[in-house]
Amino acid sequence: MASDNGKSFLTRLIYTFLGFLLILPLTSNASLFTAESDTLYRRNPGNITPKGPYRPERVKKTDILYTRLDVRFDWERQQVPASAILMFKSHFYPQNTLELDAKGFDIKAVSMMDAAGNYGDLTVKDITGKVNKKLEYSYDKRKLTVKLGKSYSRNDTLFVKIDYVARPNDVPRDKEDDSPLDKGLYFINADGLDEGKPKQIWTQGETEGSSCWFPTIDAPNQKFTQDFYITVDSTYKTLSNGLLISQETDEKGLRTDHWKQSLPHAPYLAMLAVGDFAVAKDMMPDGLELSYYVEPKYGRDAHAIFGRTPEMIAFFTNVFGVAFPWEKYAQIAVRDFVAGAMENTTATVHEEGVQNDTKSLVDGNSDAVIAHELAHHWFGDYVTSEEWGQLPLNESFANYSEYLWSEYNSGRYEADWGNLQEMKQYLGEAETKQVPMIRYFYKDRESMFDSHSYAKGGRILHMLRSYVGDDAFFESLKHYLTTHAFGTAEIDDLRISFEKVTGQDLNWFFDQWFHRPGHPVLKIQQEYLAPAGKVVLKIKQSQDTAATTVYRLPLKVDVWVSGKKNQYEVVVDKSTQTLEFPAAKKPDLVLFDSDAQLLGVIEHEKQRKEMEFQYLNTDRFLHQYEALAQLEGGLADTVVRNILVKGMTDPFWKLRQMSISNFAEYDGAGFADIEKVIQSRARLDPHPQVRAEAIITLASFGDNNSDSIFREALMDSSYQVVSVAIEKYLMGQPNDANEIAAEFENSPNDAIVTSVANYYAGLAQPERFDWFLEKMRAMKPTEKYNFLQVFGKYLIKSKQDIQRRSIPVLEGLARDNPSYFVRFGAFQALGLLTDIQGVTALRKDIRAKETEPKLKEMYSQFGDL
Repeated sequence: MASDNGKSFLTRLIYTFLGFLLILPLTSNASLFTAESDTLYRRNPGNITPKGPYRPERVKKTDILYTRLDVRFDWERQQVPASAILMFKSHFYPQNTLELDAKGFDIKAVSMMDAAGNYGDLTVKDITGKVNKKLEYSYDKRKLTVKLGKSYSRNDTLFVKIDYVARPNDVPRDKEDDSPLDKGLYFINADGLDEGKPKQIWTQGETEGSSCWFPTIDAPNQKFTQDFYITVDSTYKTLSNGLLISQETDEKGLRTDHWKQSLPHAPYLAMLAVGDFAVAKDMMPDGLELSYYVEPKYGRDAHAIFGRTPEMIAFFTNVFGVAFPWEKYAQIAVRDFVAGAMENTTATVHEEGVQNDTKSLVDGNSDAVIAHELAHHWFGDYVTSEEWGQLPLNESFANYSEYLWSEYNSGRYEADWGNLQEMKQYLGEAETKQVPMIRYFYKDRESMFDSHSYAKGGRILHMLRSYVGDDAFFESLKHYLTTHAFGTAEIDDLRISFEKVTGQDLNWFFDQWFHRPGHPVLKIQQEYLAPAGKVVLKIKQSQDTAATTVYRLPLKVDVWVSGKKNQYEVVVDKSTQTLEFPAAKKPDLVLFDSDAQLLGVIEHEKQRKEMEFQYLNTDRFLHQYEALAQLEGGLADTVVRNILVKGMTDPFWKLRQMSISNFAEYDGAGFADIEKVIQSRARLDPHPQVRAEAIITLASFGDNNSDSIFREALMDSSYQVVSVAIEKYLMGQPNDANEIAAEFENSPNDAIVTSVANYYAGLAQPERFDWFLEKMRAMKPTEKYNFLQVFGKYLIKSKQDIQRRSIPVLEGLARDNPSYFVRFGAFQALGLLTDIQGVTALRKDIRAKETEPKLKEMYSQFGDL
């Protein structure tokens, strides 16, 4: 699963700004349970520690081998009348009961079925004839315990049929680790009253949501095949795992689609979706069908959105050494999805933001999340982590696959730019949360879906690749995948695969990176000893080594003398350590971790002259980025200024953008020539983010010399550039401001509409109130949050009657919008109206009734905002 779309606004909001999960303090009674001894702590069933109870792999009393579902949908009641046939056997020890997860069901009947026959191909009538006897059962709305009548051994294969009604809106919430929003199956706009919003049904199984709509053993260490028969109105399309075998329509206009998954997968990966979709298709050379389900208005854009998937499949097949193991691959975009995306086997679900028209894709595509979910079909679906505490075996690989695809498709600099953002995301979270990657003790399985499992895990794999080399890294992945195909794994299985391939003991690597919390913080003091002809680095590991560890860090150091580089391989493995390197004269630069692969913090003070040399001579993005960042603020220095001018034409777009941004509000020496360079970037740079940055920087000069450029940029091929140009052009209050605003106020792009709204907010015209509501209603969640900020500006400048009209609108959003960050934005906007009687009490009530843990934490950390 992509945590809230991987790089989405949601993830940045949580991890960059909030750090929403706090480190739990250890008490004196828990002295044995230190971070360092976590991997040695006794893992006994029922053992409870300050970090939570021990979480073993679910005990396997029974193996579910196969599931047949026949489902219909009651849209009015938002219920699912269904029947399930489960084929199962005792795992090892004889069993006289079948214990199933089944949350919030109305159980109608449980029957023992004839063990003969292929239940996937039988009609409903045929199935009725195979009922042997009714079975007794007990049910507490969470667990269904079926009494089998006698004990059966592992050699006995049994079938039971369960007739039930799933009621996902009535799932009980009586356990500490229940997610308040987990429903498993979601009806979207079920009554059709939300104008402009499609009616849809979709499922989300991770972590234990599947048992909210069908009975199963809802644990990742179960694997089964399935036949799903989905009956819907014939106007709808359906999607599920595996292949569409047949479609039959009855006399009432109801169509039953039969989807067959013939390869085993875990319960949380089972899915279905229903709605009105346009479907585009691709075909791999081996006949594998790819399909892309989007809302009809995006039908013509489906290939632009997802069209690189065939090349991704070929690429991952090559680097992982295992062909795509499933029968088809579909991707679908749905409304109000509760995660960024989800890797259901053969049928990935994306949130609606993945849908963009082809022009929008000029500003950036969703390749990262598409690659992420696709890679899960090897790491997660094909080989599944046996328990949620082992989640990095799924998510770290999917995260790192984003890097691998970017490296292949866009080059190492682009991949390293993404790598840096992931590093910052993890370090931001680490300020308030440091836990082991592999967690045997935790309170809430949902807490595993954090920047440790994703961003940190990806960076650890990058270090492992750097250490063992590409050939060994990818050969080890192949060994791991083939050894555990269609099965489960834990972290030691990955280590053993790497050890078998490389012939090395890697316990030290896996122990410090996967089993211990934190990261190295290295403080480096550099000294040149002229008489001895050597440069000395004094290195201190300044992280809390009692809480984490003293790291063993194999890395490279580059020493540049007289423009020539010498590279040295070193191992830092002590809390304090001194390294010496020959140097005939004072080095131009000493570059620690010259491969830029280390996950951690390096504090190595350098002079400005060294940073200038670093930008001009190194060939790694991170080192050049660091140099430009350190040169920021030094424009009074002629050499620095010249380097930043040079940076504005750097081959890599991010370094050009950084260099341009340094000149915001600049009015120093050489201004005229510098302005001309930036104007050229605004017009001609091939990357839209650089053109947009150039426009922002030009606007900061306040000299009106670039008004014609802003006007010209209104016709740019990039929506992002147009939105920035509109804002800056209208900010100058030109004579045609109203005409320009009117021209763009109905743009299909939400960012452009938001820029126009910013202009209208400044005017605070009462007649614009309905326009604001109309535009906000149709926006995607991320853009709606941004638009709410502008709407707040409009309200602040408006009279109280307009403010009062907005209160019920904002209250509805703050209480009921499916996206919690939209609720957060509406709550913020209400905070601008607290001068109106009753608003403070209203906000207090909204806070008190919020159930989303992340938003509750945001409220608690930021008060009333």
